[in-house]
Amino acid sequence: MNKEDRNIYIGNFDVEEARKIYFKKITKKLDYEEVDVLDSLGRVTFEAIYAKTSSPHYNAAAMDGIVVKAEKTYTASEVNPVILIEGKDFEYINTGNLVKEPYDAVIMIEDVIEIDEGKIKIIKPAYPWQHIRPVGEDIIATEMIIPSKHKIRPVDLGALISGGVKTVKVYKKPRIGIIPTGSELVEELSELKEGKILESNSRVFEGLITEYGGIPNRYKPVKDDYNLLKEAIVKGIRDNDILLVNAGSSAGSKDYTVKVIKELGEVVVHGVALKPGKPTILGLINDKPVIGIPGYPVSAYFVFETFVKPLIFKFQEIDVDERNIVKAILSKRIVSSLKHKELVRVILGYINGKYIATPLVRGAGVTMSLVRADGILEIPKNIEGIESGEEVQIKLLKTEKEIKNRLVSIGSHDLIMDVISDMMKISSGHVGSMGGIMAMRRGECHISPIHLLDPNTGQYNISYVKKYFQGNKMAIIKGVKRLQGFIVAKGNPYNIKSFNDLIRDDVTFINRQKGSGTRLLLDYNLRKLKIDFNDIRGYHKEVNTHMSVAMAVKTGMATTGLGVLSAAKAVDLDFIPVGYEDYDFLVPFEYLEKTEIQRFISILKSHEFKKRVERLGGYKFENTGEIIVIN
Repeated sequence: MNKEDRNIYIGNFDVEEARKIYFKKITKKLDYEEVDVLDSLGRVTFEAIYAKTSSPHYNAAAMDGIVVKAEKTYTASEVNPVILIEGKDFEYINTGNLVKEPYDAVIMIEDVIEIDEGKIKIIKPAYPWQHIRPVGEDIIATEMIIPSKHKIRPVDLGALISGGVKTVKVYKKPRIGIIPTGSELVEELSELKEGKILESNSRVFEGLITEYGGIPNRYKPVKDDYNLLKEAIVKGIRDNDILLVNAGSSAGSKDYTVKVIKELGEVVVHGVALKPGKPTILGLINDKPVIGIPGYPVSAYFVFETFVKPLIFKFQEIDVDERNIVKAILSKRIVSSLKHKELVRVILGYINGKYIATPLVRGAGVTMSLVRADGILEIPKNIEGIESGEEVQIKLLKTEKEIKNRLVSIGSHDLIMDVISDMMKISSGHVGSMGGIMAMRRGECHISPIHLLDPNTGQYNISYVKKYFQGNKMAIIKGVKRLQGFIVAKGNPYNIKSFNDLIRDDVTFINRQKGSGTRLLLDYNLRKLKIDFNDIRGYHKEVNTHMSVAMAVKTGMATTGLGVLSAAKAVDLDFIPVGYEDYDFLVPFEYLEKTEIQRFISILKSHEFKKRVERLGGYKFENTGEIIVIN
């Protein structure tokens, strides 16, 4: 090589600036492929994945014991025990077994007193659906299991299988070529002698590429020969999506990498302000990334982590961040057993510079709590619990960047929240409209979906905001008009027409939880019609979402329930309209300028959002995305 051909000048780009410039030039993205769900672990979803079936898909015993007809036990007490005969009044049942008619309750074996063979007595009444896992308790058919651009974890795999998903669309794994260079390199210990070294960097790269979701394609070491290196790089570009050339990136007389890349393509950056790792090359050949990595092992590792890792993730639409332990304020008191160390799944919100940790459902059968969890709170043995407001340590399951760069929504449930959460990063907690109001007052969320009817004015939401946020400047982001009504079985076999039908002896109702807007709508109409809620069978049986109401009707657990059309449509039920209501979003006025809130508003106004919501059925768009300021 002539003196003028040597790489005398090497730049000193800022690392972040170099990465920004380089990644902006990389426009080639991978397509998706469809894989068997059993082969999807660690892959990244190309689109949102929805449940095909419910889990459980039948009404299942939640305890070992006996299955009975609840009404036969209503008189049971210590002074007046009820005697039951096997085969006539009860059957023995194990956890997970099918519960079928005429039985509708399970009594734990610990509460069963055996009198004689085939004869038992009980001293405590059972209630309908006691200790029974209804269809869809964990996963309901048609609900979103995981969103797009989500890396499938073992807990997600369990939920996908339970939801009846057979195949998933995932981003193709980037194929990454690795070319070790240097005449001094050998691969076998028997070849090791003076002047030779064992090649190991490429093996480290193989492991890292596999760990980060790529497919490594390692070539044999190439000697320090310009033509041999050029030939290897041409082949590597043809065979791979990304190419790594290890060693030969500096200013030595046999460092040919930068010259070959210049001849075949473009050198975007040569030399970065990274120690060790300064002589890094960031290039492009045929629109494919080529990275020249220094040969020293420590330099090679740091350069890989700094440039190659985020590039692999970029090809799969994954954000890069380090996971760690964070301190958070507990939003809800947790009671714990003194006998065990307990692992509590939590969701995290980043509000006003601090993490807020909210415990998820703690049931052992609730797979989705793991899918939704942002972290784990460990409660040691011999601790009774942790009070609300205490500072706790959370072991992260997701990255801090992912948690910090998303909205936290706590309030009323609606299927449109699934649509929004697939279009932007958002964490949703379904606690009802009044629960959302209280969470907002405590500073635990960015937005609260609400639909609260004022019985005096017939107006939605505004009077409640004025009442609970006196002295605070708040805003309502207008959402959608959604149709509420009675969810009924196909063909409406019980001929449900109005609220007056709820007091009939042959009708069993399923209710929403106290504080939900749907519950307030129900109670408003009952008062208007002078209907005593005590006359409604099932009024006190509560569930937390519209989909749970729909599934209760679908499985025969209830005759009807008040809910939205989209929930009835999702599980193929009929619907008796009551009327449209305002489903809006409460937000502190000062949050309106936040980037995440602005993106949220732009999504509400977008054609894509409208198109996806219209497919659900039962929604109208009036002033969607507009702001109402409330002083």
